[in-house]
Amino acid sequence: MSRRVVITGLGLVTPLAVGVEETWTALCAGKSGVGEITRFDTTGFDTRIAAEVEDFHAEDFLTRKEAKRTERFIAYAIAASMMAREDSGLKIDETNGHRVGVITGCGLGGLAYLEQTAYAVREKGPRRVSPFFIPMLIGNMAPGMVSIYLGAKGPNSSVATACAAGTHAVGDSFKAIQRGAADAMITGGVESVITPTCIAGFNAMKALSTRNEQPQRASRPFDRERDGFVVGEGCGILVLEALDHALERGAHIYAEIIGYGMSGDGFHMTAPPPDGDGALRCMEAALSDAGIEPQAVDYINAHGTSTQLNDMCETVAIKTVFGDHAKGGLAVSSTKSMTGHLLGGAGGIETVFTALTLQTGVIPPTINLDQPSDGCDLDYVPHKARKAAVTIAMTNSFGFGGTNASLILRRHPAA
Repeated sequence: MSRRVVITGLGLVTPLAVGVEETWTALCAGKSGVGEITRFDTTGFDTRIAAEVEDFHAEDFLTRKEAKRTERFIAYAIAASMMAREDSGLKIDETNGHRVGVITGCGLGGLAYLEQTAYAVREKGPRRVSPFFIPMLIGNMAPGMVSIYLGAKGPNSSVATACAAGTHAVGDSFKAIQRGAADAMITGGVESVITPTCIAGFNAMKALSTRNEQPQRASRPFDRERDGFVVGEGCGILVLEALDHALERGAHIYAEIIGYGMSGDGFHMTAPPPDGDGALRCMEAALSDAGIEPQAVDYINAHGTSTQLNDMCETVAIKTVFGDHAKGGLAVSSTKSMTGHLLGGAGGIETVFTALTLQTGVIPPTINLDQPSDGCDLDYVPHKARKAAVTIAMTNSFGFGGTNASLILRRHPAA
């Protein structure tokens, strides 16, 4: 019999704040973390806005020497993991370290350092490459360094499934505990790629908002005037534990994970199928894994990127899966309206947000939703957070390449 899995610790580094309480307060207040890009000169760029992390100091979590040789996305992962472990109260030492694993999702890894190093090689030659170049580049160095810092020596891997990576990482960790491969997992998603090539690349695809004069109104999922997503950065980490393990040590429980679904569109490199086929099969798989009917779900933290195709196709998929329940009784919101889209990190922070919705009974809003687009006619919780009795919630993440992930969380009596 598979074990039940609960969430006992949370850690956040986001464009809204550094810290769980601070981020959640800002999110429920409808605050936007989007502003002008400060990381590089945006002259000539179609998009000059992003959701940057502010007031993060790696030295608060690492020594000054370590901070200098740690790429930003890795530092975010270490910081959020430290927060989550402390929040959980989980002690990791030589007696149990081999039963605690780390899996994180990341889409593009150390892209900023790659750009800097490529420029140095071109201008000054190969001898200017740091011996830390490769370790600062590869995505799996995030869970690797978390393992080193926290002493977690159990299952360790990195998921690179684009914008679904964080949710896949949490789902894979959930399954690792279910099957007995670990007693606890440190998991989530991380990304930091607000760089010239990233912004230029998404601009070339016409994927980003160019609402440069109104940055805080740029991310507007499901709205008629949406014109693309906003790149964000940060990290969301959760500590998952087997229920019996958590209860034995008297841990605080935020929520229980009860279902995980995956699917592939098999349709297009970047566009979802118009009928939402991949997304709907993913949600159905999660419902089946959880052993519940669609009507049992009270809230969905949507992928909701603020692009024309994604918002429409996700809405179609939700209508297909949930039927009449989608028209009444099911709340849906997109927190990307405030955080921007963290790409591989999105699923991490959004699973944290979903757990906090269950814990607090507050559904975060979809801001900037002034005029819903034709066909986008669900209850998207516009503008203001809503108090609600949420017992079961779903969170969705869909990535380029047609890779999809859905998780289902349930409020646990011990919460």
